Amino acid sequence: MYEAISSNKWKSFLMLFLFIVFVVGMGYVIGLAWGGTTHPVFGFVGLGVAGIVAIGMGFASYYKSDSVALSVSGARPIGDDPQFIRYRNTVEGIAIAAGVPTPRIYVIDDVAPNAFATGRNPQNSAIAATTGLLDMMNDQELEGVIAHEMSHVKNYDILFLSMTIVLVGIVVMLSDIFLRTFWFSDNDSDSDSGEAGLILIVIGIALAIIAPIIAQLIKLAIGRKREFLADANGALLTRYPLGLSSALEKIGGDDHRMRRANKAMAHLYIAQPLNLRSGKGSRMNRMFDTHPPIEERVARLNRMAGNFQETSATGVRSQY
Repeated sequence: MYEAISSNKWKSFLMLFLFIVFVVGMGYVIGLAWGGTTHPVFGFVGLGVAGIVAIGMGFASYYKSDSVALSVSGARPIGDDPQFIRYRNTVEGIAIAAGVPTPRIYVIDDVAPNAFATGRNPQNSAIAATTGLLDMMNDQELEGVIAHEMSHVKNYDILFLSMTIVLVGIVVMLSDIFLRTFWFSDNDSDSDSGEAGLILIVIGIALAIIAPIIAQLIKLAIGRKREFLADANGALLTRYPLGLSSALEKIGGDDHRMRRANKAMAHLYIAQPLNLRSGKGSRMNRMFDTHPPIEERVARLNRMAGNFQETSATGVRSQY
């Protein structure tokens, strides 16, 4: 499990880097296909547009992603409501253990057990949990869930995942722009360029159709890796992996669908909020899951708990 933490971090950042290269490269190829071989400058125009849009949307996401996520989910601040004292104390305690400022604390009025973290950094973050989760979990399970979300905050996953949303949005937008405007471009230049121009056009159209699917799969793969990482780091925070393991089993056994959940932010939650839990259904359906299978997450945490017990037993024996 500890080796997986380091491996998942490295692989996730590598995938995000390749994702950015993919977006910019897509802008170049589509621009080149649009202008044809007689106007190669269009490739650089496409590259520049993709880069500018990426920067602009990146800034917007950086500063507004948390408020959008909280608004869309219907989250409200708990304030001084005595009903949520246990929830507040748990968040504050886990924040101290993680060495980060206490996030703003929100609640979502929904019977489905779930939670998510959002924000751009530990200093500007928020955690939201549903009333269903708060009612269902005992103290150790709630600590496990909050520690999982706090790990997303501490590791900057909240910003990391927001940026992948932006990148996927850029890919979809570029594809849509190309497919809508291609038919209105100057086709005379394309005919003059011969077979080379035709090949570029075919490549551009194929890329515009396939790219959004590839981008979505990359985003989902990144999200699944971050969930494994947050599970492991959350368990390290509480020193009790079975708390989160038990919480995930309860969440996985609940069939309620969140009323205000949507596909755009489904990957932010601790578990899939829209339908059947991850890992159920066909292999094709699992490809598009926002989360790794709960059964696999529980199994990893249980193995981690076994390692904790072995370490503790070894420490006790070494004293005698």
